[in-house]
Amino acid sequence: MSAEKLSFEDFEPGRRFLLGPKLVLAEEIIEFASEFDPQPMHLDEAAGRASILGGLAASGWHTSAMLMRMMADSYVLNALCEGAPGIDLMEWRKPVLAGDTLQGHSSVLEARPMRSRQGMGIVKFRHAVENQRGELVCLSENSIMIRMRPQQDTSMSSELPA
Repeated sequence: MSAEKLSFEDFEPGRRFLLGPKLVLAEEIIEFASEFDPQPMHLDEAAGRASILGGLAASGWHTSAMLMRMMADSYVLNALCEGAPGIDLMEWRKPVLAGDTLQGHSSVLEARPMRSRQGMGIVKFRHAVENQRGELVCLSENSIMIRMRPQQDTSMSSELPA
């Protein structure tokens, strides 16, 4: 990636950013669940197999966190991001199981300048994450506030004095 960060102007509708791949390990599923979502299907392989999920499964919140990390690695950390006002959509379509490899893409849906903050825009994204079988496991939409490129001062004349 270049040394220059991506600005609002770089996020045109239709642009796509690749996400992943991310191998999901049993240890990280258990570690996340132990702290944030200690349900049996997220803590124990046998309990996961006995559940409707079919194996040791990542919490949906863990899936969301892995999506955020893939976004950060793909473009967020290389952009002039100023945070997000919220999430519009978060769907966990299929279980994410230990040993799955996740990958996908973020697509720019729309980009508009903010009326309330000069020099900043809102970029709306749709994120789709699939497992190694091509099954959609997570679909999400959210907006991110991104700074615009600094304006060049064009008021000075380029003519030399006589």
